[in-house]
Amino acid sequence: MEDLDRPRCTQEAADTILRQLEAYGLAWDGTVLYQSRRDDAYTAALDALRSQGAAFACTCTRSQLAHAPRNAEGEIVYPGTCRLQTVPRDEAYAWRVRVAEVTIHFDDRIHGALQQDLAHEVGDFVVRRADGLFAYQLAVVVDDAFQGVTHVVRGADLLWNTPRQIYLQRLLGLPTPIYAHVPLVTNAAGQKLSKQTLAPALPERGRRAVLAEALAALGHPPPAELVGARPDALLAWASTHWRLDKVPRIPVVAKLAQAPDNLP
Repeated sequence: MEDLDRPRCTQEAADTILRQLEAYGLAWDGTVLYQSRRDDAYTAALDALRSQGAAFACTCTRSQLAHAPRNAEGEIVYPGTCRLQTVPRDEAYAWRVRVAEVTIHFDDRIHGALQQDLAHEVGDFVVRRADGLFAYQLAVVVDDAFQGVTHVVRGADLLWNTPRQIYLQRLLGLPTPIYAHVPLVTNAAGQKLSKQTLAPALPERGRRAVLAEALAALGHPPPAELVGARPDALLAWASTHWRLDKVPRIPVVAKLAQAPDNLP
């Protein structure tokens, strides 16, 4: 459960996510791991980075970096301002990973062979924020290794986070999973469906239609005889017929504004 940002993440929201997964037939193995309870593990990883000189304290604020160059995703490319400073005593600071002159190559199961010049396209990146919260990049790397994750399937909006995570995996001596980044589902304006774009929550009724639409968006429309089938039947069919070469690379515009309520 990715609940690192504790001021924004509530237990109620986490419980809702788990109920929705169950309702749509998506089960999980073992005990749910909550990132908000994993600070000791992340601290140990940060200490390991510091011990090899791969992390440094940074006092730069957003306003100070406002005019720094940005990459193709609109992210700030850190200019290395604090690389040589010592840990400050009287002001807040973040921890950044010191990025070497390296190009990260990786194969995505959907997008193919990719590469990123990490130093020039990202720069030194944050692994613990100035408010003390750990960054997603570090947490997900530590957790994937801890849980023995071998395959990561996630949204394409996280595709270019992958080189940073591979870089951390190498620094920490952790295995690199196999990655596959599926297309986002957007509204008609091209915005990812989310709370920020006022997308409706997954409905309790109409699950069959929504799941069928999700499979169609991933290039696997169910056959006519499965229209109205239960989620477990739809997922069983998808597991049998799944082919990564049928998954589109580009975002998919949502076709269902609301799920019909005549089916459970």
